Amino acid sequence: MRFGKTLRESIYPPWKDQYIDYSKLKVMLREDRREDEDVPWTEDDENRFCDEIFNVQLEKVARFQEKTVSTLKERAETAFDKLKDMAPSPSSSSPDDKDKDNKPKSDITTARLKELKAELDAITNEVKELKKYSSANYTGFLKIAKKHDRKRGDRYKVRPMMRVSLSQRGFNSEQAYSPLLTKLSLMYYAINQNLDEGEQRQPLDLDLENQQEVHNGERYTAHKFWIHTDNLLEVKTAILRHLPALVYTQQAGQEPDGNEDPKITSLYFDNSKFALYGRKVDRQVDASSLRLRWYGKLATKPDVVLEQKIVHENGISEEKKFHIKDKYIKQFIDGEYKMEKTVAKMERQGQTAEAIESFKATVGEIQDFIIKEKLEPVLRANYTRTAFQKPSDDRVRISIDTDIAFIREDTVDRDRPCRDPQEWHRRDIDNGNMSYPFKNINQSEVSRFPYALLEIKLKEEGGRKRPGWIEDLMASHLVHAAFRFSKFVHGVASLFEDYVNHLPLWLSDLETDIRKDPQMAHDAEEQRKAQQAEDAMVVGSFLGGAAAKAGSYKPATSSPVGKSYLSERAARDAREARASVPPTTVNGHGEQDVEEDGTGNGSAQRTYGTLSSVFPGFSLSRYSRAKRQRAQLPEGVTKPEVWLKNAGPLQVEPKVWLANERTFLKWQHICILLGSLAISLYTAAGENFLAECMGIAYIVIAVMAGGWGYVMLQRRRDMIVDRSGKDFDNMLGPLAVSAALILALVLNFVFSYRAAFAKLDADLFNKTEITFIGEFV
Repeated sequence: MRFGKTLRESIYPPWKDQYIDYSKLKVMLREDRREDEDVPWTEDDENRFCDEIFNVQLEKVARFQEKTVSTLKERAETAFDKLKDMAPSPSSSSPDDKDKDNKPKSDITTARLKELKAELDAITNEVKELKKYSSANYTGFLKIAKKHDRKRGDRYKVRPMMRVSLSQRGFNSEQAYSPLLTKLSLMYYAINQNLDEGEQRQPLDLDLENQQEVHNGERYTAHKFWIHTDNLLEVKTAILRHLPALVYTQQAGQEPDGNEDPKITSLYFDNSKFALYGRKVDRQVDASSLRLRWYGKLATKPDVVLEQKIVHENGISEEKKFHIKDKYIKQFIDGEYKMEKTVAKMERQGQTAEAIESFKATVGEIQDFIIKEKLEPVLRANYTRTAFQKPSDDRVRISIDTDIAFIREDTVDRDRPCRDPQEWHRRDIDNGNMSYPFKNINQSEVSRFPYALLEIKLKEEGGRKRPGWIEDLMASHLVHAAFRFSKFVHGVASLFEDYVNHLPLWLSDLETDIRKDPQMAHDAEEQRKAQQAEDAMVVGSFLGGAAAKAGSYKPATSSPVGKSYLSERAARDAREARASVPPTTVNGHGEQDVEEDGTGNGSAQRTYGTLSSVFPGFSLSRYSRAKRQRAQLPEGVTKPEVWLKNAGPLQVEPKVWLANERTFLKWQHICILLGSLAISLYTAAGENFLAECMGIAYIVIAVMAGGWGYVMLQRRRDMIVDRSGKDFDNMLGPLAVSAALILALVLNFVFSYRAAFAKLDADLFNKTEITFIGEFV
């Protein structure tokens, strides 16, 4: 379907004049007008087009979206205030306070609650329409910019500037809707619990932004984040302090030694109309995705798993999967093979009839789904996975995917298919053992994700709180929240933009720098938690008990993240950017004014929090060591007896020892040269006192050079053995030897110069005296 038709069908009638005028922009671009093909595209035409798309259309859509979001927030706050007025005061439950003016819970009439719920329904429906409005316009701007660059790109390109402008405007971003949706969900929860008092109350869930999954009958909450490459090492080190790295076996990882992080390949299915993608982006009920997944290289005959993930109406995702050999995949997709051999093997093994029937049902449902939807492989996702999990404990499961690449695997273009239609996978990649960054294939068929992907899965257990270090990591500046991120959706949006008419929410975030100032990230998270606790307190006033406790909140004494070598650069960039802003008001003493409550002093005295409060091993400064001694460790964390870097046997590469000895030999070479010069000078001095003194001076310098080389040899050897993190270089010795040599040479020159002139004066005096005496005689 062409995007123009999609845009017309998605228009919300009350806002029909506020959408992008896609037809007008196409006319200005002379799209689909053959009579204008020979008319040259001038600079005036380009200026008119850019002025229309950036200064007229983009401004119109941006202003309307900002105005609508502001209006919806005001309406939500008004509804929340009404809910506060209906809430009974905690003191009304006391027998001594029955005569006060507080409203008891019985006074909250059903009619008022239904009226408030109707208002929430109106706000929610308008939020949905605004999301569709934002998505349609976001896609429209990118589509028309791509048409411009394709038609006029030989001289002018506007797509990069358009992507940056859309990102700065906050178009199609999940961040703009999450706080509003969270507040609406809390109000719905409170109203529904009061209207349905006869039903059993569900626990109050404040985590409304992340997806729930079901694995083997167990429920997990999945949290997804992006990690900038500058922060990747810090995140891995933070996790390793609490969870061990999951070592894959050689059979599962198919790596040479079985200890490396495995390469994972996922092959996603869809049809020529990308129906599965469209349902998943629009978050339709029972939206499904289908993929083949294996570890390592396909040539090593790994276990291939066919997985179907279904997202139900309540937001919970469910997986159906089974193992299949690669030689049967094509037959299974075509409906010619129904896993009969696996069923027969299960019967020979004596498995229960229920297990066999369940397997048959899963196989039949997935095969019917493939045939009904006319699915075939369209996208390959390849990445390296690092997993963290305690053995035999699946309550916390963390994975980090790096080197993520998306590759076209489709046959959409029948004239130039990326994959042989008679095969289920690309043989040029699998037979050629290609790996990241896949430089040997057409680069237009590859999209590389610029960040690492962090996924935290927490097992749902009644009343069990999240570990504190998990909360601190998710709220830190090291990660960027990516709600409902999907590799399948992102890969299709990146590589098949011409074939789809809707783009995911997170796409605009790729144009921004996801690195954050540590203290600013901490302050924003503290403000969010305080607001969330305040909202939950109102809900708890209706429900009481455990729900009321959900609103408790204690502000952190310091930032949960701290100063690090890698974050300093991002923080310095942020400070330089803020330096361009006009300075704040200062008082008569030249000091910056702060708030009267004194809360500004802590943030004014230091820009960053200390990492020692959560991750005690990152800083080696005296301040951090002193703070670690008096700081109370989180619950379940004991003070380590041995540093993590010092654990295990000492393994030093020979080149490290040889480099230390080579440096020592260089110093001895300098010592021998200076010593030989000094001895030669002293021996040849004879009756020359100056030459003797300089010879002694050079001998002293030679001894200094030799002594310094030996001392540094021993010190660096101790640093290697102790696995010290200090720098090995030391500029004091070379500077001292150089300064001594320069001083000796200068003094030698001065004394020699004076001695030469004194001798010259004496010779002249003697000649003059002899001449005078001769004339006198």
